[in-house]
Amino acid sequence: MATQAAGIPRLVYRKLQVEFEPAQVDFTRIVQAYATGMFRDSFVTTPELQTKVVQKIKELDAGTSPLSFARLAAPPELRWTIDDASVNPLAGNDVPLLELHVLPLNFVGHSDRELEQLSTSLVDRIRTAGLVRGDIALSPSRSRDHAAVSVPSGRPRSWDAPQPGELAEVRLYKTGQISTRATLPKDGLGSILDAEALPQQITDLSKFIGALNIVQQDRIVVAAGGSCSARTSVDRFDPHQSRRSARLSHLSNFTLRTEADESVTLAALSTGAKEVAGPLSRALIRQHPTAR
Repeated sequence: MATQAAGIPRLVYRKLQVEFEPAQVDFTRIVQAYATGMFRDSFVTTPELQTKVVQKIKELDAGTSPLSFARLAAPPELRWTIDDASVNPLAGNDVPLLELHVLPLNFVGHSDRELEQLSTSLVDRIRTAGLVRGDIALSPSRSRDHAAVSVPSGRPRSWDAPQPGELAEVRLYKTGQISTRATLPKDGLGSILDAEALPQQITDLSKFIGALNIVQQDRIVVAAGGSCSARTSVDRFDPHQSRRSARLSHLSNFTLRTEADESVTLAALSTGAKEVAGPLSRALIRQHPTAR
């Protein structure tokens, strides 16, 4: 689970011609449940295992990028929370939020029964993925077309203290789309779109979505956006001290979003997350009013 969240390749080899103990059988089920991004094989003898491991490591070392992009014939039907204040639990708080959306392609969607099962397990999946502290109380909810879990802030600080971005919500739609929302880094002068912190935050959210182990389709669409206020600026975030000045927008409220015109392989949620996050971050920053 930890390696999947970190985007590290996993090699799993099962020994044949042996009888597993009950605890080993249970462990095998857990490993197989997290099959995304995992290479599986079997062996009988130790020399056979050593040969296979060495060969696979050489293949990984010589391999090309796991990402593959393809132009979409038509715009995907993404749900943007920034377009729908009626389903926004943070609406009215004037909190700028970063959104990251992942939509699996060629997927028929979840049935009511499947969504109910996933809704029940969503809190545990979020905790297992490791992006939320264990002492944070999560708040699940359910509607006809999605299941959601709200995440309260885990860093009570003074209003002017620098605060890194934090996960605020996870939402799973019947269509298969998974959306996360997170606060942006901020200090006493407002929220910050940082050219270094933003791609890292998108990378972390992408790997987090992959670690939920819900999306299994080979090709996905990844899009990012944000709801911003006049106090959202393009700047450098310093976790140790607040800024003394900032170049703010003349607009009171505005939104940013990337154009979802390509699909990408599932590696975008693991080993390829950083490569995908770069263009998404740059596209969002270019849309800020002060960058025009």
